[in-house]
Amino acid sequence: MVDDVVEQLGHLALGTRLKRIGERLQGETTRFIAADGLAVPASAFPLLAALDRPGGLTVGELADAVGVSQPAVTRSVTRLAHDGLVTVASEASDRRRRSVRLTEAGDDVVSRARAAVWPHVEAAVAEACGGLEGLLLAQLAELEARLDAEPIDRRAARLAGEAAR
Repeated sequence: MVDDVVEQLGHLALGTRLKRIGERLQGETTRFIAADGLAVPASAFPLLAALDRPGGLTVGELADAVGVSQPAVTRSVTRLAHDGLVTVASEASDRRRRSVRLTEAGDDVVSRARAAVWPHVEAAVAEACGGLEGLLLAQLAELEARLDAEPIDRRAARLAGEAAR
């Protein structure tokens, strides 16, 4: 077994460790979402949730809403438009501004996710993080251990099953 160098580097590799945990949470959440029949990666849901309002948002407003760069939002929006979940149109008053709106299929995905996916994922992540105490690096180590013991997709499925009883 290879040593976990990122963990050993402590604060020096904090960004890498946070990214690793984030990618793990997104991957495990995507598996849970796929098991529910939605073919949308977990990483798309913050954008879809931000667009779930009348009138949609511009690419710049979306970047502000989810806290990522405009180029990252543009790449994600292009994928969502390719998948038929959003439309993108230049504004008549300023052709540089592009408005993004959910399509009917995008509305359906958000509605299904709000009802059948997001509550269980939120509960699973809250459970995995519950009661963590101490220094940040110790909390991250404990969170990773908890995710090793029961990944978010299995945890969310278990909690969904318990809620259905």
